[in-house]
Amino acid sequence: MGTLLVKNTAVLVTMDDQRREINHGGLFVRDNVIEQVGKTDDLPPTADTILDLSGHVVLPGLVNTHHHLYQSLTRVLAQDADLFTWLKTLYPIWGNLTDEAVYISTLTGLAELALSGCTTSSDHLYIFPNDCTLDSQIRAAGEIGVRFHAARGSMSLGESQGGLPPDRVTEDEAFILKDSRRLIEQYNDNGRHAMMRVVLAPCSPFSVTPDLMRQSAAMARAYSVRLHTHLAETLEEEAFCLETFGARPVEYVRSLGWTGGDVWHAHCVHMSSGEIDLFGQTGTGVAHCPSSNMRLASGIAPALAWREAGVRVGLGVDGSASNDGAHLLTEARMAMLLQRVAPDRYLSEPPGGRGGFGGQPDAMTARQALELATRGGASVLGRDDIGHLAPGMSADFIALNLNQVAFAGAIHDPVAAMVLAQPPSVDYSVINGKVVVANGRLTTIDLGPILERHNQIAVNMVRGE
Repeated sequence: MGTLLVKNTAVLVTMDDQRREINHGGLFVRDNVIEQVGKTDDLPPTADTILDLSGHVVLPGLVNTHHHLYQSLTRVLAQDADLFTWLKTLYPIWGNLTDEAVYISTLTGLAELALSGCTTSSDHLYIFPNDCTLDSQIRAAGEIGVRFHAARGSMSLGESQGGLPPDRVTEDEAFILKDSRRLIEQYNDNGRHAMMRVVLAPCSPFSVTPDLMRQSAAMARAYSVRLHTHLAETLEEEAFCLETFGARPVEYVRSLGWTGGDVWHAHCVHMSSGEIDLFGQTGTGVAHCPSSNMRLASGIAPALAWREAGVRVGLGVDGSASNDGAHLLTEARMAMLLQRVAPDRYLSEPPGGRGGFGGQPDAMTARQALELATRGGASVLGRDDIGHLAPGMSADFIALNLNQVAFAGAIHDPVAAMVLAQPPSVDYSVINGKVVVANGRLTTIDLGPILERHNQIAVNMVRGE
């Protein structure tokens, strides 16, 4: 790869341990690793590749901790549904998913993420009808050039056994475990600066059995890979767990070995203070998905209480059928704004039982929201090589041009503007030392034909053709 010099930035946001913001800053990269960070005048004067980023804010690459890339094929459906109704509406459509659809939707979804500043993404593919494989998703991620955590999801508890999904979209548990082992052995890289890691991710308490949860945890720990699932997303899920397992969702997964520093859960909207403390004490992580939680009317997750309890928290855009977009700076903005509306009253009625919640304007700052999108996400995914800019870290960073209408009048604090103003697309994205986005365009794939095929597949899936 050679050397890369970034110079003359308006401000370089390191998110390092001192949270330095360096005016007229830059980076010097050798191969795929950052070698120097500092003022432009203190860096080597030349390199194999030079990016003069005058007038740009440079940030660490954003980290997405929860997504369902295939759902970009089914945006804007079930527009006014809660989670269970939404799922029951979409399960039959997703039953038409093919391996080509997995590949094309992964290219499309990762392109959307990359153009909006995401350099590392996890994805939770849990439905494998027809000829679908996780291998095609992994191939697509390699072609785009995004750092990828491929979560081998699964559903085994169909309607006939008391679960939520139709039997036709579930899999045999013995096959799930066999395929999980194959994928780990074939693709997982636990090394520093790894571009590909595999995660074991049974879908949710209402779509898999306790036995599959236990066996997945045992396999993951034997191979030192991480565990992920949906948890405590809705009150309906809580009722299901109480009726089916005799426990609230958090207690249920705790009894199965699904807490600890190698586990992170998506959503976690409905948690008691004791459950939040448990996550903080055990190092269990959370993927906070504010836009999806609002879209499905699931509630406002207790992000402030998580922080106070020391819970590891990152952001997730969630699937593009429950968010309809995939922009991590937008999620940072939503996370910040929601905490200002109802910072400490997640489970109680407002005074008088009616009306809006009170809030506090400084409940979460713009910089704290950026931290969730960078260092927070890296911590949740178990990465010590991404999430901030410092010598020895992976060369993952993004640049946004301040000379655009969205930032007009915000140049006195351009860092806060990244969250408080309307989030734009990035001008540059460098991932693992390689320029993946340049001048606002992907360098790794030709997106036009992919979007055309993506839309064809989406129409055919919804029509059942």
